[in-house]
Amino acid sequence: MDPKELAEALVAINEEAGRAILEIYGTDFDSKTKDDSSPVTAADEKAEAIILERLDALNTGIPVVAEESVAAGNIPDISGGRFFLVDPLDGTKEFINRNGEFTVNIALIENGVPVVGAVHLPALDQSYWGYGSGHAFRRKGQGQAEPIGVRSADHDGFVVVASRSHRDSATDEYLKDIPVLELVSAGSSLKLCRLAEGAADMYPRLGRTMEWDIAAGHAVLAAAGGVIQVIDGGEVAGDVGHPLTYGKPGFENPFFVARGG
Repeated sequence: MDPKELAEALVAINEEAGRAILEIYGTDFDSKTKDDSSPVTAADEKAEAIILERLDALNTGIPVVAEESVAAGNIPDISGGRFFLVDPLDGTKEFINRNGEFTVNIALIENGVPVVGAVHLPALDQSYWGYGSGHAFRRKGQGQAEPIGVRSADHDGFVVVASRSHRDSATDEYLKDIPVLELVSAGSSLKLCRLAEGAADMYPRLGRTMEWDIAAGHAVLAAAGGVIQVIDGGEVAGDVGHPLTYGKPGFENPFFVARGG
């Protein structure tokens, strides 16, 4: 399966999982707290089950690292360097708060790099996907796919997107010497899609994230011309300023900044 075909298959899988999520979104659902103190709902679990089944049906033989499976102790061998990263419902807090800014995410990683990714927003009925260089798209509902790309930053300052649920003083400190024209809040991997479509210039994250949280959005951003770089503490693959990579022990990310043009 070539990257274009795979990206389109991932979009379809995301949208199917998204429909299952919306069935639960419209009910009086409960949430639980996992060992890492993050919330989880039946929507996370149902969406992941659908995604795993559909990925298996593609017969690629590629191992899958999925958030809820990892939480249950099911971690496949990824030593071959090629694997899928799945977050069935990124932005569970947004889901619980019913603000619509939650996403379904699947990315293909090759040798630490996200090369294909798809992000779907069930409540907004919008999908983003990307592969390679210059192949980034968005689609509303079942409408026409639109090519997207990062924008050149205004020399007088930047539009910065920050986490709606995880904004902290460290982020404010990081931004104090940066000319910020506008600070926009958004949830989940939608932040990376905002950069990819040219609606913002920068997204700094000085807090805990996991690889599955951002890999699909990273693939879309990279295809649109953007980058994600480590900004604090370094990582196994390199130090500050090094591109963020995947397949790290524990699947936890260092602090990073995502940039558009």
